[in-house]
Amino acid sequence: MALGDSYPIFGDWFYIHFVENNGMAFGWKFGGDTGKLILSLFRIAAISAIGYYLFTLIKQKKNSILIISISFIFAGAIGNIIDSLFYGIIFEASGSFHIAKAFPADGGYSGLFYGKVVDMLYFPLIEGYYPEWFPFVGGDYFAFFRPVFNIADSSITTGVALLIIFQKQLFSVIEKEIPEENSELEKEELDEPVTQIVD
Repeated sequence: MALGDSYPIFGDWFYIHFVENNGMAFGWKFGGDTGKLILSLFRIAAISAIGYYLFTLIKQKKNSILIISISFIFAGAIGNIIDSLFYGIIFEASGSFHIAKAFPADGGYSGLFYGKVVDMLYFPLIEGYYPEWFPFVGGDYFAFFRPVFNIADSSITTGVALLIIFQKQLFSVIEKEIPEENSELEKEELDEPVTQIVD
């Protein structure tokens, strides 16, 4: 697909729409090339920390919902970092009316760490125009849901949503574990012989 190409999948409410994201969620970015490098390095550090945490949860046989949630977040983060690490090396620059070639002879559009994240899922469920009397945006076009995202973003969102939905269950498990540990300590203290110093 050329940059900006769009194909309807289900009527007017779901499209495959090719865009590239040079920064974070919703296209936010900072600091030019330096900011991009910092963002890529931060993502690698975050993935390493999440991966270690997930390994620890599995090893300790923690709550399966917690493990599944963190796995979704971990998988999504890896998906996005693959784009930003390697796509700049693999593909030439995309453009309107121009389909990018893989492994061009002159090299990709950027170096390692500077690739763009590809987004393609677009759900304009509700479209229209704000009423003229509406403050600041009266008469402007609106669409819900406007951001274009990818499967990796969906994975991260699913993981976070599971953590929010099941937070009571997850926190109650943690609260139950703490009193049990405390009661064992108290039992050990009671079993110890009591010595009294008499003058």
